[in-house]
Amino acid sequence: MLGKTAGALYWMARYLERSENNARLIDAGFRIALTRSNTAAAEWRSVLVTAGQDYAFRQAHEDYHSQRVVDFMLRDPANPSSILSVIKRARDNARTARTYLTREAWEAINTSWMTLGTLLKRPVREDDLPDVLAAIRQQSGLVRGAFAGTMLRNDGYNFSRLGTFLERADNTARILDVKYYLLLPSVAHIGTSIDNVQWETILRSVSAHRAYHWLYGTEISALKIAEFLILYRQMPRSLAFCCDKMNDNLGWLARAYGEETEAVRMGASICNDRLSRPIAAIFDGGLHEFITDFLRANAALARQIERDYRFVE
Repeated sequence: MLGKTAGALYWMARYLERSENNARLIDAGFRIALTRSNTAAAEWRSVLVTAGQDYAFRQAHEDYHSQRVVDFMLRDPANPSSILSVIKRARDNARTARTYLTREAWEAINTSWMTLGTLLKRPVREDDLPDVLAAIRQQSGLVRGAFAGTMLRNDGYNFSRLGTFLERADNTARILDVKYYLLLPSVAHIGTSIDNVQWETILRSVSAHRAYHWLYGTEISALKIAEFLILYRQMPRSLAFCCDKMNDNLGWLARAYGEETEAVRMGASICNDRLSRPIAAIFDGGLHEFITDFLRANAALARQIERDYRFVE
């Protein structure tokens, strides 16, 4: 496969995952804003920080009014990370790699782009926001279903999955880091009573609320939530799950091309060196420091994949 085609599939998957992640972040911010009007501005800022869009937002706006934040993240053409922008880039990359996609996969992506273009043609009213966000998540699910049900498990599929799980791991880590430090601004607060509504919002923003309660019951604690989102390998948005899947896809690519690349070794190092410790040891070393190191390693892996497989030729 040409590096350009591999890169298009990889970035197509990253942008598709990013659009859903941003929709979940907006939903989490919206829930808090409805129940905590006195802290709504801080919550919306945390959403922008998590999505990596705070600096760009502050260049254009003076305050964190909910309508302005939502419009910026959903549809602002000046924001290259808005959902409308990234779904267009996902579709453009899919078109570049069209011959490597099944008809069903291409139609799901193209339909998603057209559907969201219609939904986001005008500013979204607050009353309509939950339905719009649900539609964005639904479109993402339809694309995933088309991929899972029709794509050959070949190199194109593996490049797409690499993009999905690299993006997902980055998002989960950022959510946990930003929310943790908003809720626990001092290490003195670790282990004390915390705001359960805020922590449950973290779980909702990664589609893990019900799964967490299946596993841990009604107990809400920073330690258990961090363990669930970092180390629990059966949770499809945990760091450990994402890393396992990335390693699987890198392994398939290594076998397909008959070469163990540096990216394969880096992926194994992330799992073996960073995600093999118990959660208590991670907290002892500092959760923020752990996540910062993970994000740096994940970004380095992404760059190495682009080099190893020559995405830019």
